[in-house]
Amino acid sequence: MSSSADYLVDRRRLRSKLTFWRVAAILAAALAVIALAARWGSWVSSARPHIARLQISGLITGDDKTVKLLEDIRASNAAALVLRVDSPGGTTAGSEVLYDEIRRVAEKKPVVAVVGTTAASGAYIVSLAADRIFAHGNSIVGSIGVLVQFPNVSGLMDKVGVKYETIKSSPLKAAPNFFEPTDAAARDAMASVVMDSFAWFKGLVRERRGLSDDELAKVADGRVFNARQGLPLKLVDAIGGEREAISWLEKEKGVAKGLPVRDWKPDSTFAGFKLTSAAAAVLDVLGAPEFADGLRRLADDDRTSVDGLLSVWQLSTGS
Repeated sequence: MSSSADYLVDRRRLRSKLTFWRVAAILAAALAVIALAARWGSWVSSARPHIARLQISGLITGDDKTVKLLEDIRASNAAALVLRVDSPGGTTAGSEVLYDEIRRVAEKKPVVAVVGTTAASGAYIVSLAADRIFAHGNSIVGSIGVLVQFPNVSGLMDKVGVKYETIKSSPLKAAPNFFEPTDAAARDAMASVVMDSFAWFKGLVRERRGLSDDELAKVADGRVFNARQGLPLKLVDAIGGEREAISWLEKEKGVAKGLPVRDWKPDSTFAGFKLTSAAAAVLDVLGAPEFADGLRRLADDDRTSVDGLLSVWQLSTGS
């Protein structure tokens, strides 16, 4: 009698396991179909004539996702690119990377920049890559300059009785650093790097905005301007927004009227964030919540590094 009962229990367990794996297989197949459909839809959308719109916001680092989007836009059937710029800047090298990629796009299709609240410093470098810059009257532009910042905690270490010792191959190796006063030689070495990058930035402004030396001197002292001030200084081409930018593309660059404007975003399709969320949900069902949480954290991870030279402007909030 007991063996018969054990047999029935085993049958129920087997049936339960089979049902579980059938449901899991169906969910996996459904996700695969969704991913393929999303990729197909994305391909069809990019293959149709349209105006591409790309948002440049936050801290600019020349990240791989933005570079990949620019490469895809260059290869797509987009008739033009509208850059929506709203950023205080970022790393000088990252801004240079985006500038170069945007100029590659401009070799194949016209590019316009539309400034939102701010296109300062590194974000202005990015805007310089456009064929024409539009900005609202109160948009902030400029802040042409480069800086490097580093804390120095040597005074605090002296107070708490901590000494930092270093053995290095030459006096300027790993200088300046947080833990010892910056001597004149280290300061001069860093200053030479800053000034060389500053000369590059000014040369870019001179070339792209068609400025004389006197005109460049008026805007290259690190200050910011609103667009109304920047217009006669040649920092922007026109006061306006996306409507005016698209009208200019149609009139001056021969872009067909009435083309749809398509946003290009990283992971903007079901194959990106939404697919990741669905995959995490499946992992939850399969009894692996720790892997599901890890996948969600990976999808949400947007950490950036700001080491190196900076071309960034930020209004101080200190008292």
